Amino acid sequence: MTKGAAPILATLLALTLTACSGAGESEAAAKGGRGGRGGGTPEVGYAVMRPTDVALTTELAGRTAPFAEAQVRPQVSGIIQDRQFTEGGLVRRGQTLYRIDPRLFQANAAQAEANVAAAQATAEAARIRAARLAPLAKMEAVSQQEYTDAVATARQAGAAVEQQRAALRTARVTLGFAQVPAPITGRIGRSLFTVGALVTANQAEPLAIIEQLDPIFVDIQQSTSELLRLRRALARSDVLPATASVRLKLEDGTDYNLTGTIQFSEVVVDPATGTVTLRARFPNPQGVLLPGMFVRALFAQAVETGAFLVPQQAVSRDPQGNATVLLVGPGNRAVLRKVTAPRTEGAFWVVTAGLAAGDKVITQGTARARPGQPIRPVPETAPQRIDPNRKGPPGAGRRG
Repeated sequence: MTKGAAPILATLLALTLTACSGAGESEAAAKGGRGGRGGGTPEVGYAVMRPTDVALTTELAGRTAPFAEAQVRPQVSGIIQDRQFTEGGLVRRGQTLYRIDPRLFQANAAQAEANVAAAQATAEAARIRAARLAPLAKMEAVSQQEYTDAVATARQAGAAVEQQRAALRTARVTLGFAQVPAPITGRIGRSLFTVGALVTANQAEPLAIIEQLDPIFVDIQQSTSELLRLRRALARSDVLPATASVRLKLEDGTDYNLTGTIQFSEVVVDPATGTVTLRARFPNPQGVLLPGMFVRALFAQAVETGAFLVPQQAVSRDPQGNATVLLVGPGNRAVLRKVTAPRTEGAFWVVTAGLAAGDKVITQGTARARPGQPIRPVPETAPQRIDPNRKGPPGAGRRG
């Protein structure tokens, strides 16, 4: 190489490096203008806020209880001769469950019938005697006193007949007690006495227990603090009482497929637990719910009117714990606003203050937007545009 060629080569090399540097800067600027990391206008999705009514849903623990429960007890003493039901089966009201030896009661009833017959015969004789003495007393063939005594005796005999008839009815009722019927319709448990056992009218133990399970009650425990919070909420003009429809979660976490209704609330607080009992009624045609089961009850105790449902990803918290959202502001700039979001409802925050109808809350691309920064808003249902020339993050495909 000659000495004159060296300066020329150096000049050409410098021009080449300068051209490459300019091309790189132009490409970076172009990427920045398309919304890359170079500081272009970011595209965000927004949702238009519309007020709605949101139920104040409560989830509380509860236990199932039978709709009705009856203890089967004997009303007479005797030996059980027969048991006429299947343990654990369904029994109907009035169905005979036990038969107690009736022979003693049959004898008492027969004796009462005989006493009625004897009393009737005595009464008839007294009536006839009084009737015979009536004309004799008028003719003064007998004394007036004798006739008066005969009439009184006839009346006493008639009263004795009524007494014996009452005793007969009592004996027949007692005889009927030898058959022990079901007091209610429901499922009967195990028999606590067997055939041949001696039972008495005043014994402490029942013969069996019947429980009516369709429908069935669920006793729900609500703390007094939750009750006071609900009453404060109901005192506001934007909160209304809700219809008491209840859903259940079973012990294994599955949902019970039938809904129930709140029947009443206790008027006293349990001093041991500090709770108030709410009773709900559920249909139970398949017998899925059994007495004593632990369940979780979900129901709306009030309805909050004029609230806004904001997607959870659109709400953030500042260091002080205040809820904030980004809005599409004038001139398509992001605006930070504090809101009141006391609770969630599914995938949404329930915002009770800080928003107005028609506000555009940024729900997509919140990580790219900053307060006061220009943005390019599109509805959240519109697909986000992707730069077709951008094949990956900056530096992708380069080799060190």
